[in-house]
Amino acid sequence: MAEEDSGQEKTEEPTSRRLDKAREEGQVPRSKELNTTAILALGALGLLALGPFLSEQISQLAKHGFDFQRDAAFDTSAMSRHLGASLESAAWGLAPWLALMLIASFAGPLGLGGWLFSTKALAPKLNRMNPLSGLKRMFSANSLVELIKAWAKVLVVGLCAWLVLGFFFEDTMSLLRMPVNGAIEGAVGIILWSFIMMCLSTLLIALADVPWQIYSHTKKLRMSLQDIKDEYKETEGKPEVKSKVRQLQREAAQRRMMADVPTADVVITNPTHFAVALKYSAGAMTAPVVVAKGADQVAFKIREIAKENNIPRMEAPPLARALYTHTRVGNEIPEGLYVAVAQVLAYVYQMDMFAKGKGPRPAKRPDMPIPRDLRVDPEPEG
Repeated sequence: MAEEDSGQEKTEEPTSRRLDKAREEGQVPRSKELNTTAILALGALGLLALGPFLSEQISQLAKHGFDFQRDAAFDTSAMSRHLGASLESAAWGLAPWLALMLIASFAGPLGLGGWLFSTKALAPKLNRMNPLSGLKRMFSANSLVELIKAWAKVLVVGLCAWLVLGFFFEDTMSLLRMPVNGAIEGAVGIILWSFIMMCLSTLLIALADVPWQIYSHTKKLRMSLQDIKDEYKETEGKPEVKSKVRQLQREAAQRRMMADVPTADVVITNPTHFAVALKYSAGAMTAPVVVAKGADQVAFKIREIAKENNIPRMEAPPLARALYTHTRVGNEIPEGLYVAVAQVLAYVYQMDMFAKGKGPRPAKRPDMPIPRDLRVDPEPEG
């Protein structure tokens, strides 16, 4: 990932978005030493486990290769058939060990960075063709670390080889006094165990290389404070744009809310500061639902629409404040306000029947009790 020159020191750890972007471009921490160790170690253990099987297959292949009839020497197609059969036998004999090596080649990258295929990583980069950039990479801290690792591998593997040879020295010398078959078998065992121990010695290099690769990768992706701010703007959007979007969303929600006011059964007001429109359908709803609510200018608009559509309006400041504070548009009213709202709806129904000449005029306005925990004190006028 190309480092952006922001003019600031990159001291901040990379964000998750920065890491994801780097992964998309094929940049993840990799350790060649870990991959090499996995392949060598599993390959050596595979030879140890599959040694008897492989030796048997090689023996059979050798017998098949040198065993043919006299007539086959005069058959021009016999040698090709013989070669094909030998290659097939060799392939089947080596298949288990080759499968193990394939697993090892996938296990190494999985241990650090995981599997990754990125087409961006395959794209040519012209900046790598710049001679000055090449010289800079040659004399960088990473090149120095690679040089130290190369010398360390030589020293560690050399020291391990010296220790292994010393450990097996007596066994190696005893091979001179053994029969040929036993000597061959003992020599193969010594070679395999020596190979395993020398392969495992590279594990020391891998254990030191993995933390370094993680640190180097993280350091390469470090960000400045300005980088983080720019990324936040790209991800979340500019504050002025977000503010405009929220404003448009509020306006759209208010338009939808105002369109539902004509469906209300009653509008409860403060009388001027708050207005809450309620709707209730017996049998279809378990409790009255708030279809619209607002304060000041929005409350005025709700009252205006209610007047145009002949929606009953009732001034009840304590109830209006409680409904405005403790409800949301589209939700049912709190259980503590059931009694107060029920009295309002009953009063509105009686007034409607009285206006139609189908009932007496209600004697008085309802009490509309408000529970203490739902009461909202009026704001002092300043």
